[in-house]
Amino acid sequence: MMQAATSWWRRYRVLMVALPCAVAALSFQPSASPAAAPIAVAVADFDYFDTSGEVVDQSAEHLARVASFAKLLRDNLAAQGDYRVVTIECRDHPCTATSMSQDVFIAAARKAGARLVIYGGIRKMSTLVQWGEIQLLDLEAEKLLMRRTVTFRGDNDAAYRHAANFVGDQLKETMPKP
Repeated sequence: MMQAATSWWRRYRVLMVALPCAVAALSFQPSASPAAAPIAVAVADFDYFDTSGEVVDQSAEHLARVASFAKLLRDNLAAQGDYRVVTIECRDHPCTATSMSQDVFIAAARKAGARLVIYGGIRKMSTLVQWGEIQLLDLEAEKLLMRRTVTFRGDNDAAYRHAANFVGDQLKETMPKP
């Protein structure tokens, strides 16, 4: 009986010493490590090609929609907080991957401070069908991380918004995190 009481007492003392230590350890929050800096990403303007053969000239509407597509991508990436969107500067606008030589385009993205650059183009094939080529380049690793073709139906603001949201989600899945 004495041995059982001694054994119980030892367990009790260990518990009484260990429990406050465990509670203290659980409540102790080491100072938060500094958050990693957001990754700088440049979203170039997108090229646009209309091969639909439609009679009505919709050039102004298409240029506005393509510009809004790039802006939506920039806004989508910036809202996440893991990325800092930087602007590619060029002499002539829009600043697309085909409006300047490859070397000048890469140099402009690097000069903007970008580690990642997103670029591509949208082609209108018919009255209702468009497709886009989206590429993601890691300038630091000098590696193409993504090359994706997407198709979307519609030639209106809503169709471009939907396509930009889809592409933004695809990019975020592929892009490195800080």
